[in-house]
Amino acid sequence: MSRTIAPRGARGRRGRRAIAEMNVVPYIDVMLVLLIIFMVTAPLITQGVKVDLPQVASEVLPPQQHEPLIISVDRQGRYYVEFGDAPDTAVDAQTLVNKVVAALRYAPQLPVIVRGDREAAYGQVVGLMALLQSAGIQGVGLMTEPPAN
Repeated sequence: MSRTIAPRGARGRRGRRAIAEMNVVPYIDVMLVLLIIFMVTAPLITQGVKVDLPQVASEVLPPQQHEPLIISVDRQGRYYVEFGDAPDTAVDAQTLVNKVVAALRYAPQLPVIVRGDREAAYGQVVGLMALLQSAGIQGVGLMTEPPAN
């Protein structure tokens, strides 16, 4: 009764095969966690003022029932509202918001036009648009001058 013992490698090959594929379940879990993190943080990263941009070349506005509410920013960043008693007097941010809210209460479909000085900083105009958005304005127009020929 002699028994031969098979070498260990030969026996392992017959009984079990080595798994040659990668286990991707942990990678899928990591990707899902990253996706959730990006979905939660993406709205926090994008900040800005919503502006409805025209999709055609600029034209002269057609006459409307209401005169538009014109809000100006000068090169020093002062705000002027052409509504009320003193359209040539600079107003602070809170007064601007109060006047715009009052004008919208009077005429809800009132068009709003921003007239920014050529030398005004971009941040000043964006700040004005943020104030208008906080006052409930959905879209604004930007006033320009025709080019000199």
